[in-house]
Amino acid sequence: MPYEPPPELAALSLAEIAALVEARELPPLDQWAPERTGDSLMRIAADGRWFHDAKEIGEGEIKRPAMVRAFAALLMRDKQGQHWLVTPHERLGIEVEDAAFIAVDVKQEHGSLAFRLNTDDLIIAGSDHPIRVEGDPDTPAIYLAVRHGTEARLNRSTYGQLIDIALSDGALSVSSQGVTFPLVPQ
Repeated sequence: MPYEPPPELAALSLAEIAALVEARELPPLDQWAPERTGDSLMRIAADGRWFHDAKEIGEGEIKRPAMVRAFAALLMRDKQGQHWLVTPHERLGIEVEDAAFIAVDVKQEHGSLAFRLNTDDLIIAGSDHPIRVEGDPDTPAIYLAVRHGTEARLNRSTYGQLIDIALSDGALSVSSQGVTFPLVPQ
């Protein structure tokens, strides 16, 4: 069966987004403890593109969205910051230049912020998926917790959307599901 991405974020209600999030079946990475480790020879570039066995810049890009989505479902980050592709039988290191995902859209509805990632994953910010800010006030970088320690960095347009949401509320912070997140680096 071919992969069908969800509709555009703007066309979905918060209830529809929550239902899609709930329906997504993900592998139980936290239940697997593979003994074999190795190197996947893969890299996720800062712009969200995935590469395999690339010797030169621009080589080895994985261009099939369904394949990237499948690999992304197996991705985790440990406490030391190392990213891994995990299966029941092995754990393979993967180089991640910045964040494993890119947040490409955001929608605010009924006190919640829903994000769409470059992998078509939908994430609702809140206590399980906090927003954090790095950098300095002149060049902040905003990240959203995704799953298993991984994060999504907001791209420029999504960053702009989030700032517009904050400014419409008269603050330099946003709230989602009852949690307030500052948008200025500390």
